[in-house]
Amino acid sequence: MTDPVRGDVPERADGPEFDLDFRAHPERYRHTSDERGAFKIEPYKSELLPEWTVSTLAEAEAGAASIHERYRDYRAEAEFVGMDMARKYLQMGWTRAMRYAKYPGGQKYERDDEGNRVEREPQEWYDGEKREIALTYKEYLDRVRADETYQQAKERHREQYAESE
Repeated sequence: MTDPVRGDVPERADGPEFDLDFRAHPERYRHTSDERGAFKIEPYKSELLPEWTVSTLAEAEAGAASIHERYRDYRAEAEFVGMDMARKYLQMGWTRAMRYAKYPGGQKYERDDEGNRVEREPQEWYDGEKREIALTYKEYLDRVRADETYQQAKERHREQYAESE
């Protein structure tokens, strides 16, 4: 498993993010296919997190569209780290909303009679609105994943900074 950050970067004392501007230092960013770093990689966290929500369908539709628009801005600036962070927020919208769609309260695990943590059986569909929210995020996520410019930028970033997954 790779860390989303190349090298030793300290955590900020007043928050969960790393003490580094990744726009100024894209070489320090490592691509991961999951959502790691979404709440730590600045300035992208500050730009994308306010747009992200899974509260209601209307808010999620606006948020997903806004994050995708940010993605397009990053793409226009050839800013791979921003593109990838937008992808992470879209992916996070999809996975989080889907968890709430399948599990009461979004809780995938519960405690059995002996106090052991056990996975709940997913319900299809526990919350129909959350499923619609998940599908909204997934639509935008699929657009990013299929974008040839994104794929090329990811490969260039890996090659330029000698990454391997």
